[in-house]
Amino acid sequence: MNSMEKIYKPELIEETLYTNWEKKGYFKPHGDTSKDSFSIVIPPPNITGTLHIGHAFQTTIMDTLIRYQRMKGKNTLWQVGTDHAGIATQMIVERKIAREENKNKYDFDREDFIKKIWEWKKESSSTITEQLRRLGASVDWDRERFTMDKGFSEATKEAFVRLYEDDLIYRGKRLVNWDPKLCTAISDLEIEHKIQKGYMYYFRYPLINRTMTKHSQNYVIVATTRPETILGDTAVAVNPKDFRYKDLIGKKILLPITNRLIPIIADDHANMKKGTGCVKITPAHDFDDYEVGQRHNLPIINILTLNACIRTSSEIFTTDGKKSSVYNTELPKQYHGMERFSARKAIVSELKHLGLVDKIEQHDITIPYGDRSAVVIEPRLTNQWYVRTKSLAKPAIKAVKNGQIRFFPKQYENMYFSWMEKLQDWCISRQLLWGHRIPAWYDSQGKVYVGRTENEARKKNNLNSSIILQQDNDVLDTWFSSSLWIFATQDWPQNTENFRMFYPSNVLVSGFDIIFFWVARMIMMSSYFIKDKNNNSQVPFKVVYMTGLIRDENGQKMSKSKGNVLDPIDIIDGISLESLVSKRCDNLMQTKLEKKIEKNTRQTFREGITPYGTDALRFTLAAIANTGRDIHWDMNRLKGYRNFCNKLWNAGRFVLMNVKHKDYNFKKDKKFEYSLTDKWIQSQCEITTKNFTSHIDNYRIDLAANSLYEFIWNQFCDWYLEFIKFVLTKGQEREKEAARYTLITVLEKTLRLTHPIMPYITESIWKNIKPLMYGIEGDTIMLQNFPQYEDSKYNQEAINNTEWIKKFIISIRNLRYKYKILPNKKLHAIMKINPGEKKYLENNQNLLLSFSKLKKIELINEHDKLPPYVTTMLIGKSELFIVMENLTDKRKELIELNSKMEKIQIKIKHIEKKLDNTNFLSKAPKEIIIKERKKLKHYEETIIKLKEQKIVINQITTV
Repeated sequence: MNSMEKIYKPELIEETLYTNWEKKGYFKPHGDTSKDSFSIVIPPPNITGTLHIGHAFQTTIMDTLIRYQRMKGKNTLWQVGTDHAGIATQMIVERKIAREENKNKYDFDREDFIKKIWEWKKESSSTITEQLRRLGASVDWDRERFTMDKGFSEATKEAFVRLYEDDLIYRGKRLVNWDPKLCTAISDLEIEHKIQKGYMYYFRYPLINRTMTKHSQNYVIVATTRPETILGDTAVAVNPKDFRYKDLIGKKILLPITNRLIPIIADDHANMKKGTGCVKITPAHDFDDYEVGQRHNLPIINILTLNACIRTSSEIFTTDGKKSSVYNTELPKQYHGMERFSARKAIVSELKHLGLVDKIEQHDITIPYGDRSAVVIEPRLTNQWYVRTKSLAKPAIKAVKNGQIRFFPKQYENMYFSWMEKLQDWCISRQLLWGHRIPAWYDSQGKVYVGRTENEARKKNNLNSSIILQQDNDVLDTWFSSSLWIFATQDWPQNTENFRMFYPSNVLVSGFDIIFFWVARMIMMSSYFIKDKNNNSQVPFKVVYMTGLIRDENGQKMSKSKGNVLDPIDIIDGISLESLVSKRCDNLMQTKLEKKIEKNTRQTFREGITPYGTDALRFTLAAIANTGRDIHWDMNRLKGYRNFCNKLWNAGRFVLMNVKHKDYNFKKDKKFEYSLTDKWIQSQCEITTKNFTSHIDNYRIDLAANSLYEFIWNQFCDWYLEFIKFVLTKGQEREKEAARYTLITVLEKTLRLTHPIMPYITESIWKNIKPLMYGIEGDTIMLQNFPQYEDSKYNQEAINNTEWIKKFIISIRNLRYKYKILPNKKLHAIMKINPGEKKYLENNQNLLLSFSKLKKIELINEHDKLPPYVTTMLIGKSELFIVMENLTDKRKELIELNSKMEKIQIKIKHIEKKLDNTNFLSKAPKEIIIKERKKLKHYEETIIKLKEQKIVINQITTV
């Protein structure tokens, strides 16, 4: 038999246990196809660094579910893997070669630069896999995938080509979010919107041909926060219902600085109640303006370079992206090459000089920033690849509406529908080197040919070898390849046995913040590519479990740029303050934040982080897995659950010290004479089993964890172990034997129940107590049967009995605390016992005397006279009286009572004065008046109780 350390030391057990689990192959599917399969795919973490507490949160939830289903005998697979993270990875490697080699990406050809990234990936990816191991993730490591591995890359190309061939992918010139620093299109998810102080500029746009407004002005006033975009204006819009400007619709304006003639158009985009009611339209540099331009067939004028400087000449396009010569492309020479914000100042200065500035007002502006580059994002007209989404969305919406896919919590379905029903075409190309290169080739005329390979593209289009083709330099958006994750990891496009066994997966665990970018897109792609034999769309998963977002102690979203990320390994192993500061400030993209991050870290973690172990971290994460969107991290809860681990560990040691295999033959067919407290803890264990199972099945991991905490800490450790000590000391041999058997069987069942959430500590204790059990086969708790509710072990009478005992003991303890009576001071108890509860007293009298430190429990009848110095408590339907003579300081108690009563009387007078005031009654809302009356009633009832207490104290003889 193993031995347990006196003190719980997770560092001595965790890594050894995990290594053994992995070596023995316990995480693999058992392959028995006669049993149900259960699979989960991990949301692939980016290879760009380390997992944070949010990853640990989702890992805990997934591992809890997979361990639970594995113990229920299912053929389980937890598919693991990582994402190549296009932009983030490329940025990290660019900074690395700049720092180490004083070079940039342009110093390498494409192939050599990508080799650099693969070298970095090889060095860094082990960090994530090691973190997952430390978190106890029971994934099948032999099936680990990467979104850039050979098989996945082939699947990505296959998906692109099929969609293109079905006219669901096209190339077009449209407006995108453009990062001027990274020089690539980015997704909405990669943008952080910040509210900042700025300015609203009001400019006068001159009317021509002596046209006048209704107020006899020869100009209209437009407002903008981005004066530099004036150079790209192609219209001014007014609302068609706005009487102020109706007569101006169709008239022309002479655009300041450029002297370009642009029309006044009527469009509902112009808000009559906002600003002046006149809106400048710049289709190439604003998403709303682009839509207005499409409706009115306006030219699109791009004035900015890739890095957001003013061009030497503009690019002019029609609404369908073709070059246009409707205007002169010249831009004012004084702005050529000028950075956009410098150009803003210069243009405002020139407009002031021309007398065209009406006013400038301070204004709060929402500005989009690239979350990685930290620069302001520009809308930009570029050639990109797009997926047509409307037809893809229909079966994806239907799958949720008809219940094939369920969301937990259910309210996220509304968010899903809201987005899917307004879906825009999806930009899937990025101007990067790292990623899946788009399988498209161009000839010298710019004609595009798509194929899985260049040879295939040539063959399909009958191109001979003399025609030179150049592959598209762009790569696919990371979200495109990750949208295939659910089936591309299971051998698609091949229909293998593995695919049939584990597709669709059972549960997808994901954060609500990527419901659109990942979850919805996986549903669309799966519905399109995966069909049954009747060509019906198949769903990728049956349940979507949306987790909340873990925020820091101040409610801020955790991010590396803010320096408030928590590495789960630092919680498991601990970290010094200096190391934590260094870690948070290392490799920052915005170095100017370093001092702020250091200050905040030193204030929050004055002594660093002490080691807590994996199980304490996992239990904390499970316990906070509520259905809300925001979850605030609290280190104090972590401390509490570390103590919980200690409690369970000590319970295991108690069992080993008090149950010896050589003395007790615990065969299943042996009959034991269980006490009512034995039957009570067995009943409580069955209740917990039933509740835990129900909560897990309904994806309420928090309620499951809380039910375990309540049972293990309060029922088993705080009460039953104490009862056991009494039995082992003073009980008869048959009582001791039954108690020992109950003790070990309940603990063993509890360990199996707890294992999915806290795998290490349960395995360690289980291995130690297993030799004491009869008939248990196997070397690991994770392959034992998950506990089932056994109705035969539920005993309501035992519950009633023990709950009555607990109330009795708690009442005496509370009395001692209230009156500061020493714990070992023997008390004289008197009871008026209810006939239905007399058996509880008779069955447990010795235990009650011992636990409550009583001289005796004297029974009296209803009409018997009580001693003059008693205090009363209600135990069930019985009355318990404690003789208080010589037990308390009468004078001190009365002073405290009088002080309380005086304070409450002041509050009563204040409320009464308020309620007597007719002015207050006539003006105050009804609910406020009701609230005040309720408070008054509460205070009056409190005074009555204090007076009764005063009478009792006055009867007590002073010490």
